[in-house]
This record gives sequence, structure tokens and C-alpha cells, in this order.
Amino acid sequence: MAKILITEDEDSLRMFVARALRLDGHETREAGDGAEGLERLEEEQFDLLLSDIRMPVMDGIELAHQASNRFPDLKILLMTGYAEQRERAEDLSAKIIDVVQKPFALPDIRRAVASALAQTDSQAA
Repeated sequence: MAKILITEDEDSLRMFVARALRLDGHETREAGDGAEGLERLEEEQFDLLLSDIRMPVMDGIELAHQASNRFPDLKILLMTGYAEQRERAEDLSAKIIDVVQKPFALPDIRRAVASALAQTDSQAA
């Protein structure tokens, strides 16, 4: 299974997503903002970055840009509850797999992650 970094400033949502992904056998690490997420990416190797777009300190757009530049093989999946934030991610289309719209149900995020990881496998083959 995959090693996934979840970067989300809302504690309850971060824990909810981490639990959901662990149910599928994934190993998860968590960060409360983009700066902390970037530190974790420097410390460990991950298969997927799942990040909220709107966060304090460093938002998910900046995190995605920096992560993509430093770790070109890292797959990135963003999530947001704001339509304008989704539009801000347009310039990342070559660097990210998708943007998941919040609110989402447990099966939705599990399916989005599974799809992103499957896409990763098919692209690598």
C-alpha cells in the first residue's frame, strides 16, 4: 500500500481522512499546514501528497508547487471547499492529479485516493 502525507489545517477532517485511508491499508502521516507538510516531505519519502488548498502559513497551491519542484515523482491530490481555490489550482494541472471538492463522504476520498494511486501505477508502467 501507499505512504500518504495528509496536509490539512482542520484537525477533525485531517484525522477523519487519515483513518479512512488507513482502513484501506495505507500508511499516513499528517501535517497541519503547508510549511509543516514541506518539512515532512523533506524528512520522509511519500507516494502521495493529499493537501487542502486553503491553509495558514503556506497554502496547498504553494506546497504543491514546491513539492512538485523538489520531488518530481510525488503524486499530488488537492482538496478544497472553495470554487475559487479550485480555479487557482488550474496552473498546476501538469503537476497534480485532481482537486477533490469538499465536503466529501468517506467513500469519496477513499475512491479519489485509490484512483490517484492507480493512475500513478499506470503512468509508471
